[in-house]
Amino acid sequence: YLESFVAIKDERIKEKVSESIKTEELWPKALIQFNPNFEKGIGVKELIANGLPIHKDLEYFFDKPFYKHQQEAIELGCQDKEFIVTSGTGSGKSRTFMATIFNYVLLHEESCKDKTIAIIVYPMNALINSQAEELSRYKAEFEERTGRICPFTFGKYTGQENDEARAKMQQTPPNIILTNYMMLELLMTRAGKEEDLRKCFLGNLHFLVFDELHTYRGMQGSDVSFLIRRIKSLAAGHVLCFGTSATMVADDSISYSQQREKVAEVASCIFGSSYSKEQVIDETLAIGLSDEEPSDGELRNCINNPIPDSTNIDDPKRYPTAIWLEQNIALEYKKKEGKYFRGKPMSIEDMTMQLSIKTGEDIAKCQKHIIGVLNWCNIL
Repeated sequence: YLESFVAIKDERIKEKVSESIKTEELWPKALIQFNPNFEKGIGVKELIANGLPIHKDLEYFFDKPFYKHQQEAIELGCQDKEFIVTSGTGSGKSRTFMATIFNYVLLHEESCKDKTIAIIVYPMNALINSQAEELSRYKAEFEERTGRICPFTFGKYTGQENDEARAKMQQTPPNIILTNYMMLELLMTRAGKEEDLRKCFLGNLHFLVFDELHTYRGMQGSDVSFLIRRIKSLAAGHVLCFGTSATMVADDSISYSQQREKVAEVASCIFGSSYSKEQVIDETLAIGLSDEEPSDGELRNCINNPIPDSTNIDDPKRYPTAIWLEQNIALEYKKKEGKYFRGKPMSIEDMTMQLSIKTGEDIAKCQKHIIGVLNWCNIL
């Protein structure tokens, strides 16, 4: 791939570059980041028992306990408070606003019929298609469990849909519209066919959600912030704005509390609302394996013996090297903040170096061992 872009006439330079390509000097080592274990929260029944205005049928959509960060965001959303979720990839951010929207529809089912109460904006159509599939699964599961028609309706409004699909949406507006910011801009400005749909959502809109909020920067960020302000100013009711992002602030020079304040400041600027740091919800991580740190002797014993071939998922939870990897590589505990954070992505070579220094074992032996442990965990 690299050689196809390189046309060097000077033989000495050509030889040097060719050698660098062969020895892989022109790109960094592959980095590994672990999927962390999220601290568990409570489920729908417990939230209702705590006095929150949540419909009991929400449990048909979410029958398992939420993660703690999901629970915290849903608690805010169901009390008509805005929030920003800044948890990492794979942490179930979309559940926070979906649970809030579903709950609102369940509580106001009759008045929500053929009315758009939520618009969810994604930066890419691929994300819209993915979310539409997820909503279809929610719908199918609800109908299978209850034997009733799903209370919410949804539709995509992008450049992908044909005229027939758009006309259907204009005639019977869905509760939830999935779109991108350019199409939302057109919905707000185009005369003609879109006018009825625009009147419908401006008259009934309660939630405006922006996924991947960190993508709206510079001129695009300004465009989006003015679009949001126009919608809020023309909407008949109070519009709650939610945002999600895998990352918003990557600055280790300021404290965790200051980072949340910075996110709140950015969200206030984009949404034209006033957010406090308490409305910025971050993931809460927890140890997923044993919380006892393995001794140097236990690690040396693992390095000098074959990797287990067990197919029992509980075995790596007790395996010293897996425990060491979670506590020292996958997670980082900050005493000042009193919580775990995701460890920075790291190469196998750097992991190997840390294990070698820890145990005094040979680097090559440590590297082979770490790769073996990761492959064993991956298979399981």
